[in-house]
Amino acid sequence: MINNFKYLKRRSLNLIFGSLVISAFLSCGKSGSPAPIEPVIPPPTASTFANPLMNGADPAVFQKDGVYYYLQTNGSSIVLYATTAMTKLAAAVPKTVYTPTAGAQNARNVWAPEIFYFDGKWYIYYTAGNGADISQRTWVLENSSADPTTGSWVDKGRIFSTSADFWAIDGTVFEFNGSRYFLWCGRPDLTNVNLTQNIYISKMTNPYTLEGTATKLTEPEFNWEKNGFGVNEGPEVLVTSDNKPFLIYSASYCGTDDYALGMLSLKAGGNPLVKTDWIKSAQPVFSKQPQNNAFGPGHNSFFKSPDGKENWIIYHANSATNQGCADKRNIRMQKFTFKADGSPDFGEPVATGLQINKPSGEQ
Repeated sequence: MINNFKYLKRRSLNLIFGSLVISAFLSCGKSGSPAPIEPVIPPPTASTFANPLMNGADPAVFQKDGVYYYLQTNGSSIVLYATTAMTKLAAAVPKTVYTPTAGAQNARNVWAPEIFYFDGKWYIYYTAGNGADISQRTWVLENSSADPTTGSWVDKGRIFSTSADFWAIDGTVFEFNGSRYFLWCGRPDLTNVNLTQNIYISKMTNPYTLEGTATKLTEPEFNWEKNGFGVNEGPEVLVTSDNKPFLIYSASYCGTDDYALGMLSLKAGGNPLVKTDWIKSAQPVFSKQPQNNAFGPGHNSFFKSPDGKENWIIYHANSATNQGCADKRNIRMQKFTFKADGSPDFGEPVATGLQINKPSGEQ
C-alpha cells in the first residue's frame, strides 16, 4: 500500500504540474501569437506492468516458437496456459490437459508440474500421491502432438531412481553437454518423522527413465535453510549463454516468511553427478523484502524476453506475513542480470504495484 500511495502521489503532482504548464501556454497566447501546446503524454502503462500477475504457486515456464507454456500447482489436475506475452498471463485461457483417475496412486496432491519438449514430443513432470503425504512421488506424461494444448497426454508412470525410491517432489530436467539429468527433492526417512528435504540428481536414459545411482547434491546446512524445518526443494537449473550451469533451489519450509532461494554453481569442467563439483553459496540469493510486500519468495522458473535479449525470473510469494503455503500465494516476475563472475544477480523482489518495464520485444 505504501508503494502504491507514493506512485499515485507522484502521478498526481505530475498531472497538476502538466496542467499549470498548459495554462501558462494558453495565457501567453492571448496577448500575442498562439504558443504551441505540447501534447499531454499519458503514463507509460502500455509498456509497463505490475506484480503480482495472478494467484498461484510453483510457476513453471517453457518457451517454444514464440509461445510461453505455463503451469502451476493446481492440486487435483494439470492445467496448461499458453501465451505470447507473459505480462498477459492472467488473460490466457487455461486448459485442463490431465486429470488423474480417482483413487489412483497419483490422484491427490498434484503439485509443481513442469513442461518440456524433447525429441519431438512434449513431457510434463509432476508430483502426486494417494492423499497421504508420505506417498508423494514424481510422475511423467507424454504428448506427441505439435501443440501441447491439443492431442492426448499419455501417462508414462513414475520416474524414479532405484537407489533413492522414497518421497519425491518437484522434478525438473537439466540438459548439459549432450546429456539429460533429472533433479528432484527427496525425503529419505520412510517413517515420515524426519522431514528434512534434499535435492537429488540422476542421469536420464530417456525422458521417463533414470539410470544409475542417484546423487544427493545438496541438503539443508545453513540456518537460513532450516526455518520451520530443513528444506532444499524446487530445483531449477539456469545454463548461461557461455554454458555455465547454476542450480537455483528453494530453502526453508514454505509455510514461513523466510522461504528463499539458494544457489549451487558447477565448477568449470565439472560433472553434474559429482556433489563436490558443485559450489554452494553460503547466503541466499533471493529472499523476503517486507517493505516490498514480498514474503517467502521462491519456487522459481526462468524465461527469456520475446526478443531473447533479457533474462527473467518468475516465482511465487505472499503479500503479507504469516500467510504460509496457502491459496494467498501469488505469481510475480522480474528481470535479472549477471555479476562479473558470470553468476546471476536476482536483486530483491520488486514491490507489488510498482510499474516496471515489460519484457523487451513483448507486443
